[in-house]
Amino acid sequence: MKIENQFTDILQMISVAREKAMLAVNTELMNLYWNIGEYISQKVETSDWGKGVVKSLSEYLSSKEPKIKGFSAQNLWRMKQFFETYSGSPKLSAMVREISWTNNLTVISKSNTEEEREFYIKLAIREKYSSRELERQIDSGIYERAMLSDTKVSAVLREIHPKSTNAFKDSYVLDFLSLSKPFSEKDLRRSIMKNLKEFILEFGKDFSFVGEEYRVQVGNKDFYIDLLFYHRDLQCLVAFDLKITDFKPEYLGKMEFYLETLDRDVKKEHEKPSVGIILCKNKDSKVVEYASSRSMSPAMVSKYETELMDKSLLGRKLDEFFKLAE
Repeated sequence: MKIENQFTDILQMISVAREKAMLAVNTELMNLYWNIGEYISQKVETSDWGKGVVKSLSEYLSSKEPKIKGFSAQNLWRMKQFFETYSGSPKLSAMVREISWTNNLTVISKSNTEEEREFYIKLAIREKYSSRELERQIDSGIYERAMLSDTKVSAVLREIHPKSTNAFKDSYVLDFLSLSKPFSEKDLRRSIMKNLKEFILEFGKDFSFVGEEYRVQVGNKDFYIDLLFYHRDLQCLVAFDLKITDFKPEYLGKMEFYLETLDRDVKKEHEKPSVGIILCKNKDSKVVEYASSRSMSPAMVSKYETELMDKSLLGRKLDEFFKLAE
C-alpha cells in the first residue's frame, strides 16, 4: 500500500472522530434545551411564571455566566415551545437531538403538522443540511411536492438499487438558475454548471460531479452525455439527459444507449450498474409508463421547474389530494 493511502486512512479516522464529537456535543445541547424547556413549561403550568419571570431568569443567567450565550428570554421561550412540540411524540423527540438548534427552530416555525416536521427532520439528518439549505428546501415546498409526486421507479431500477426510491424525486425546483425564457438545452446545461453547488443540494449531497458533456466512444463515433455524476450511497454513475420539452418516448432509447456504454466502458468493477435521469420540462405519466414498461434499463424520468411555485398553492393542492384520498 502506498504511504499516501496510509495517511488518508488516518485522515479518515480524524474526520469520523470529529463528526462523532460534534454530534455528541449537539445531542447534549439539545438535551439541555429540552430539560430547560420542560422546567419552564411545568412552572408556567403550575405556578405564576410568566414573561416577567422568564426575563428575570435570562438576566440572572447572563449575570452569573456572562460568557454563555443563547439564553435570552426569547430563546428560553423557544425551549419551552421545543419541549411542548415534541413531548407527546417519543419518535420525534429522539430524532430532534440529531439536528442543530437552528434547524429545529426552522422546522417548528415552518411546519404545520407532525408528519411535515418528521419529513423535514429526517431530510435534515440525511442530507446534513445547514440552516440556510434546510430553509431553502422548505420554502421550495419539498414536502408538498413529495406528497403530490408521482415518482415511478422502474422494477429494474428498484431491483438493482433498492435505495433508489429515496435517492430520486419526481420533480425538482431549479429556481436558482435564473434562466431567461426562451432558453436552449445548452443554456440549461451551462446555467447548471454555473450553479453546480445549488444543483447538487437540490438533488442530494450524495451526488458527486464527474463531467459535463462527458464523451463516450462507440465504434468510430463520439457521443456526449449532458451531465455525469457519481452517487456515493448507490455506488453508481448517474447520467443526466437535459430536455427543454415534455418527455418523448424516444428519449428513453437514447438514455438506454448511454447507460449501456457507461457500464461497458466506464464503470469500474466494484461499482453497480449506472442509472439515468431524463430531466424534462414536463411529462405525461401515462406516456412515461408505456415507454418504460418493457425497458430493462435503470432509468427514470423527472421534471423540473425554473421558478419557485407558490407554497400556498402547493398546500391547497395537497389538501385537495388528501380529501380525494379520503
